Amino acid sequence: MIVYYQLINQRKAEYKTYEKLTPSRVMTLDGEIITGKYKRDNLLDRALVGLAVSSGTIEGRARVVSAIEEANLEEGDILVTTFTDPSWTPLFVSIKGLVTEVGGLMTHGAVIAREYGLPAVSGVENATKRMKDGQRIRVHGTEGYIELL
Repeated sequence: MIVYYQLINQRKAEYKTYEKLTPSRVMTLDGEIITGKYKRDNLLDRALVGLAVSSGTIEGRARVVSAIEEANLEEGDILVTTFTDPSWTPLFVSIKGLVTEVGGLMTHGAVIAREYGLPAVSGVENATKRMKDGQRIRVHGTEGYIELL
Protein backbone atom coordinates (compact mmCIF):
# COMPACT_ATOMS: atom_id res chain seq x y z
CA MET A 1 0.00 0.00 0.00
CA ILE A 2 2.84 2.41 0.80
CA VAL A 3 4.30 1.76 -2.66
CA TYR A 4 1.10 3.13 -4.25
CA TYR A 5 1.27 6.36 -2.24
CA GLN A 6 4.90 6.81 -3.26
CA LEU A 7 3.95 6.26 -6.89
CA ILE A 8 1.06 8.72 -6.62
CA ASN A 9 3.29 11.38 -5.03
CA GLN A 10 5.96 10.80 -7.67
CA ARG A 11 3.42 11.24 -10.47
CA LYS A 12 2.00 14.39 -8.88
CA ALA A 13 5.50 15.88 -8.77
CA GLU A 14 6.12 14.89 -12.40
CA TYR A 15 2.80 16.42 -13.43
CA LYS A 16 3.74 19.75 -11.84
CA THR A 17 7.05 19.69 -13.70
CA TYR A 18 5.44 18.86 -17.05
CA GLU A 19 2.71 21.44 -16.53
CA LYS A 20 5.32 24.20 -16.64
CA LEU A 21 6.68 23.10 -20.02
CA THR A 22 5.64 24.77 -23.25
CA PRO A 23 5.02 22.32 -26.08
CA SER A 24 6.51 22.92 -29.51
CA ARG A 25 4.06 24.12 -32.12
CA VAL A 26 5.14 21.52 -34.69
CA MET A 27 6.80 18.18 -34.04
CA THR A 28 7.22 15.34 -36.51
CA LEU A 29 6.62 11.67 -35.75
CA ASP A 30 10.40 11.29 -35.43
CA GLY A 31 10.50 13.91 -32.68
CA GLU A 32 12.00 16.61 -34.88
CA ILE A 33 10.91 20.09 -33.80
CA ILE A 34 10.18 22.37 -36.74
CA THR A 35 10.36 26.12 -36.23
CA GLY A 36 9.55 28.94 -38.56
CA LYS A 37 7.81 32.25 -38.95
CA TYR A 38 4.70 33.31 -40.79
CA LYS A 39 5.40 35.40 -43.89
CA ARG A 40 2.99 38.30 -43.72
CA ASP A 41 4.27 41.64 -44.96
CA ASN A 42 1.00 43.55 -45.14
CA LEU A 43 -0.10 43.42 -41.47
CA LEU A 44 -0.33 46.14 -38.86
CA ASP A 45 2.37 46.40 -36.18
CA ARG A 46 -0.12 45.42 -33.48
CA ALA A 47 -1.29 42.29 -35.33
CA LEU A 48 -0.66 38.76 -34.02
CA VAL A 49 -0.22 36.30 -36.85
CA GLY A 50 -1.68 32.79 -36.96
CA LEU A 51 -3.45 30.38 -39.28
CA ALA A 52 -6.83 31.16 -40.82
CA VAL A 53 -9.03 28.25 -39.70
CA SER A 54 -12.59 29.65 -39.78
CA SER A 55 -13.57 32.63 -41.92
CA GLY A 56 -15.12 35.89 -40.85
CA THR A 57 -14.17 38.98 -38.89
CA ILE A 58 -15.41 39.76 -35.39
CA GLU A 59 -14.54 42.32 -32.74
CA GLY A 60 -15.04 41.90 -29.01
CA ARG A 61 -13.64 41.28 -25.56
CA ALA A 62 -10.86 38.70 -25.28
CA ARG A 63 -11.36 36.18 -22.49
CA VAL A 64 -8.01 34.51 -21.80
CA VAL A 65 -8.74 31.07 -20.34
CA SER A 66 -6.05 28.57 -19.39
CA ALA A 67 -8.35 25.84 -18.00
CA ILE A 68 -11.99 25.11 -18.73
CA GLU A 69 -12.95 25.21 -15.06
CA GLU A 70 -11.72 28.83 -14.96
CA ALA A 71 -13.89 29.90 -17.91
CA ASN A 72 -16.08 32.86 -17.02
CA LEU A 73 -17.47 33.73 -20.42
CA GLU A 74 -20.30 36.06 -21.25
CA GLU A 75 -22.37 36.13 -24.41
CA GLY A 76 -20.28 37.54 -27.25
CA ASP A 77 -16.82 37.07 -25.74
CA ILE A 78 -13.86 35.87 -27.81
CA LEU A 79 -12.21 32.80 -26.30
CA VAL A 80 -8.40 32.95 -26.21
CA THR A 81 -6.73 29.75 -25.01
CA THR A 82 -3.86 27.37 -25.61
CA PHE A 83 -6.05 24.67 -27.22
CA THR A 84 -9.48 23.12 -26.96
CA ASP A 85 -10.73 19.55 -26.77
CA PRO A 86 -14.26 18.08 -26.85
CA SER A 87 -14.91 19.06 -23.21
CA TRP A 88 -14.74 22.73 -24.29
CA THR A 89 -17.57 22.40 -26.86
CA PRO A 90 -20.35 23.77 -24.59
CA LEU A 91 -18.44 27.07 -24.36
CA PHE A 92 -18.76 27.60 -28.11
CA VAL A 93 -22.48 28.35 -27.74
CA SER A 94 -21.84 31.71 -26.06
CA ILE A 95 -18.62 32.92 -27.73
CA LYS A 96 -18.40 34.79 -31.02
CA GLY A 97 -14.76 34.05 -31.93
CA LEU A 98 -11.81 31.81 -31.09
CA VAL A 99 -8.04 32.24 -30.83
CA THR A 100 -5.75 29.31 -29.97
CA GLU A 101 -2.00 28.98 -29.60
CA VAL A 102 -1.86 25.41 -30.88
CA GLY A 103 -3.69 23.91 -33.80
CA GLY A 104 -4.48 23.97 -37.45
CA LEU A 105 -7.36 23.40 -39.84
CA MET A 106 -8.31 19.99 -38.49
CA THR A 107 -7.89 20.51 -34.75
CA HIS A 108 -10.87 20.51 -32.43
CA GLY A 109 -11.30 24.26 -32.00
CA ALA A 110 -11.07 24.94 -35.73
CA VAL A 111 -13.61 22.28 -36.68
CA ILE A 112 -16.13 23.34 -34.01
CA ALA A 113 -15.64 27.04 -34.86
CA ARG A 114 -16.52 26.29 -38.50
CA GLU A 115 -19.55 24.25 -37.44
CA TYR A 116 -20.81 27.16 -35.30
CA GLY A 117 -19.86 29.80 -37.89
CA LEU A 118 -17.34 31.52 -35.59
CA PRO A 119 -14.29 33.38 -36.93
CA ALA A 120 -11.17 31.64 -35.62
CA VAL A 121 -7.39 31.86 -35.82
CA SER A 122 -5.10 29.08 -34.58
CA GLY A 123 -1.35 28.83 -34.15
CA VAL A 124 -1.02 32.31 -32.62
CA GLU A 125 2.26 32.05 -30.76
CA ASN A 126 1.96 32.95 -27.06
CA ALA A 127 -1.57 34.32 -27.56
CA THR A 128 -2.49 33.80 -23.90
CA LYS A 129 0.53 35.84 -22.81
CA ARG A 130 0.36 38.55 -25.46
CA MET A 131 -3.33 39.34 -24.92
CA LYS A 132 -4.82 40.54 -21.67
CA ASP A 133 -8.09 39.21 -20.31
CA GLY A 134 -10.77 41.77 -21.12
CA GLN A 135 -8.77 43.44 -23.90
CA ARG A 136 -10.63 44.45 -27.08
CA ILE A 137 -9.47 42.50 -30.13
CA ARG A 138 -10.54 41.89 -33.70
CA VAL A 139 -10.30 38.35 -35.09
CA HIS A 140 -9.62 38.18 -38.82
CA GLY A 141 -10.48 34.53 -39.39
CA THR A 142 -10.32 34.76 -43.19
CA GLU A 143 -6.80 36.26 -43.23
CA GLY A 144 -5.45 34.53 -40.12
CA TYR A 145 -4.46 37.29 -37.73
CA ILE A 146 -5.60 39.08 -34.58
CA GLU A 147 -5.69 42.85 -34.31
CA LEU A 148 -5.14 44.32 -30.84
CA LEU A 149 -7.39 47.35 -30.34
